[in-house]
Amino acid sequence: MSQTEVTILREFLAAGSGLVSGTRLAKLLGVSRVAVWMQLQKLTKQGFGFEAVRSRGYRLRQTPGQLHLALVQAHLIRAKGRPHLVCLDTVDSTNSEAERQLAAGCAVPLVILAREQTQGRGRRGRVWHSPAVGNLYCTFVFRPQLGPEQLQDFTLWMGLNLCELLVNFCKLTPRLKWPNDLYVGERKAGGILTEARIDADQIRDLVFGLGLNLNGRTRDLPRELQLTATSLAEAIGAPVDLNRFAAALIGRVQTAYGQFMAGDYRDKFADLWQQFDLLRGRQVTVSQGNRQVTGNAMGIDDEGSLIVRLKSGGTERFRAGEVTLSRVESLAT
Repeated sequence: MSQTEVTILREFLAAGSGLVSGTRLAKLLGVSRVAVWMQLQKLTKQGFGFEAVRSRGYRLRQTPGQLHLALVQAHLIRAKGRPHLVCLDTVDSTNSEAERQLAAGCAVPLVILAREQTQGRGRRGRVWHSPAVGNLYCTFVFRPQLGPEQLQDFTLWMGLNLCELLVNFCKLTPRLKWPNDLYVGERKAGGILTEARIDADQIRDLVFGLGLNLNGRTRDLPRELQLTATSLAEAIGAPVDLNRFAAALIGRVQTAYGQFMAGDYRDKFADLWQQFDLLRGRQVTVSQGNRQVTGNAMGIDDEGSLIVRLKSGGTERFRAGEVTLSRVESLAT
């Protein structure tokens, strides 16, 4: 990626469907009109489409369907704050790449984007199916000063912010399945994996990974996932602008992280959980090793633990566990 590309794309984004003068671009970049034309030809080979209007300028007609780092950066320039971005064609896992970047002493905040993962990671050592079909695989890297007990709240807070972003960006009604799965309807559309390195009683490095099915097709998934997964594009009936969404997500995560670090999130946290909780009032089974507990989900407590009302009438809180929805559900009273 070159800063020249970012500057050019920023001008076209600001113009919307309007024209951008070649003379203006040349003056802005300090180059000739011919050099501007050559840059537009280079971008055309990367999936952009431009319409030339004689003596008036150029209009942006098409953007790439795959991740394009300069385009994400151009969108971000219009937003507040710009973390360091890394965009990879293929990686084993964005979380694994984050670990390598941390070991090399990377600056933070850092965002790692990938077009494809070959060993995408989910919770409990599971594999996250991560084909190169226009989905979004990303990891955010921070170095906070937090107590380990705050990690659960952090994951839930970020998941809730993702839900609110989808409401605004895609006009969807998503739900968050405790502790880290994003659902649209009754199908999974994304997953979160938060990992941390802890020194003494503080989190030193915080790695927040997200896999989101944006533009994939259910029929292209492995057979065992076709009945339980979906994509945002299938849910809304139209493709999602991947690069604009990636920029919006980066901006939202940055804001949410700042609110979390300042402790300025508690009131909104409760309101968002009421709005986006997938499990509340539904019969669930929580598995912890060989132990299974069935009851009605009653929300979460102040520490982010899942509250389950048991058939006996008592309640139990779960800090961790695997949750499945029971086939027969009953509303909590």
